[in-house]
Formats: sequence, structure tokens, C-alpha cells
Amino acid sequence: MRILVTGASGRLGLNLALELCRQREQHTVFGTANQNALHTNAFTVLQADLLTPGALESLFEQSRPDWVVHCAALANLEACEADPALASQLNTELPRRLAQLCTKTRRDVTRGGARLVHISTDAVFDGARGDYTETDTPNPLGVYARTKLEGEWAVAEADPSAIIARVNLFGWSMSGRRSLAEFFFNNLSAGKQVMGFTDVIFCPLLVNDIAHLLVGMLELELSGVYHTVSAECLSKYVFGVRLAERFGLDARLISPTSVHQSGLSAARAPNLSLRTDKLAAALGTPLPSLSPALERFYTLYQQGYPQMLQGLGGRGKE
Repeated sequence: MRILVTGASGRLGLNLALELCRQREQHTVFGTANQNALHTNAFTVLQADLLTPGALESLFEQSRPDWVVHCAALANLEACEADPALASQLNTELPRRLAQLCTKTRRDVTRGGARLVHISTDAVFDGARGDYTETDTPNPLGVYARTKLEGEWAVAEADPSAIIARVNLFGWSMSGRRSLAEFFFNNLSAGKQVMGFTDVIFCPLLVNDIAHLLVGMLELELSGVYHTVSAECLSKYVFGVRLAERFGLDARLISPTSVHQSGLSAARAPNLSLRTDKLAAALGTPLPSLSPALERFYTLYQQGYPQMLQGLGGRGKE
């Protein structure tokens, strides 16, 4: 398969592209990068500003993809609140245009066609009760969540065959500072005290595991909305404690704190526990729980994986 991954310098996009490259005999991988430098021989890097007119069409001409996994987004909650127009462009209009283009390629019998996976978020829900299914009505709290939900709607309208995967993820990143897991690891390793929210519940899934789930979903030609999160949900405080214990760090440095005491400006949904029954039934297996995911996260650290990722951005010697 020829696979185009947008946002390949981001946490999910980069890990996804690298996981796909481990199946080199099966896949030819292309990854887009914009402002962040990305230097790798593992897959073909296509430098592009996806908002530039004609950029998507050019990318399709260069990669001629069978599958497209759209990871690029404005995911920083505070940045979305500060610039709602940019958030709408990146999180709603860009996926709409990409879905339209995928649909168009499937109509052209001379070129084959592209199947789309659009990455969304658990934050489309307000977190008032938790235990959400795919059929529950979303109620986004802030600009990020609203624009991502509108992106889901745009994709579903333009390409009903697309997969919309709502995720919550952790993992190693190229910057070393992108995920909650890295936040806990970096600070606890330096002996710094940090907050851990006791009143924010989520279902984090290791980014490398998400990569394999997405491939399985594409191979089965699924369509529609799927909750692609861990089968295990817990507070961010407990997540930090379990990570600290696995790495042999001092969990006492994590202060159990309410999110309301954090000083963060963007609203956070309190209970984003999501049901994964639909995807588990489609795949024929339960989704991963946290313990094996943390074990793999630790193993990747032992293997030097974080340093390798940072080296791809030129930070390996910092």
C-alpha cells in the first residue's frame, strides 16, 4: 500500500509513519511536514503547508496514496482559544478538503482511490458523565473541541466511507515535550514537583498501539466513527503515579490537584471515559489496556527510541 500520513512531524503522525515502515515490504510511506524540520530515510518526507492552495492536490500527485491518515491539526487548546479562525482552518476546513479529494480520487478509475482515516479527539464530549459511546451526542466545551467536531461532520459529509477515529494518546515525540507521559517523565526525572489532576478522567492509548489499530481498521475497510482509546480509564494523577512506578521515579513528587487549581485557561472536560466495544467487536479483540502500553513505553525508552526521534528533528545532540 502507498500511504500518505499528514502531520508526520507530530507525535501520532511520526510514530505512525515509523511503525508502517517496519512493514516495509507491504507499504510505501509518505509523510508531510510543515514548520518542523524532519530528517529521516525511513519514509519519504514531503514538505508542505497544507493550507496553501493546491498543496493537497500536489501531495496526491506525488504520493498517489491508497490510504491517507490525516493527523495534522491545531491541537494546543490554548492556541485554539487564542486564534479560533486558524483552528477552524486546520481542524475543520482542511479535513473537509482532504475528504473531498479522497472521494474524487475514487471516482477516477485511472488513478485508483484513497481511503481516509481522519484523527479526531475524545474532547468532542463535555465529560459531564463519561462512559460515552459513538452514538452519544457530543457537546464540545472549547474552540479546539468544537472545531474538531465540526471536522468530523465535514469529513462524514464529504466522504461517508472515511474512518473517523477519536483518540487520546501518549508516547514519545520528536520534541520530547508533546505528551502528558513525557511531561511526567521529564519533570520527575529532574526531581521536580508537578501537578496531577485527580478530577480529569481519560483513556490514554500508546501512540504505537494506535498505529497498528488504524492499519487494522483500514484493512477491514471500516467506515464511520470509532473510539480508538485504551480499554482502561483513569485520572491523570493515577496515570502519572503508574508511570513513575514503572520508571522507578518518585511518585511523591506528583501533587494530587484539581484542574480548577491549575490556572489553565481552556476548559477541560472532567470525565472522558469512552466505550470501545464497537471497535473491539470490529477487530475481534479487546483494545489494549494501560499496563502493557506502559511496559512498551518503558521498553522503547530502554532501546533509545526517544533519542532516535529527537535526532530526526536535529535535537539528538542537545
